[in-house]
Amino acid sequence: MNKFVLKSKMTPKGDQPGAIDAIVKGIQKGEQFQTMLGVTGSGKTYVMAKVAEA
Repeated sequence: MNKFVLKSKMTPKGDQPGAIDAIVKGIQKGEQFQTMLGVTGSGKTYVMAKVAEA
């Protein structure tokens, strides 16, 4: 299967890099459930796309 590659001029900002790292580490540790909270427009979908790319 081909690797998912996000094509975007945006880069993770603010709390996003930490959220990406935390979710990826949780996946690597085998955590079955993780919850990401954020207000509308905070970049939750973008963060999850970066997680899928990682």
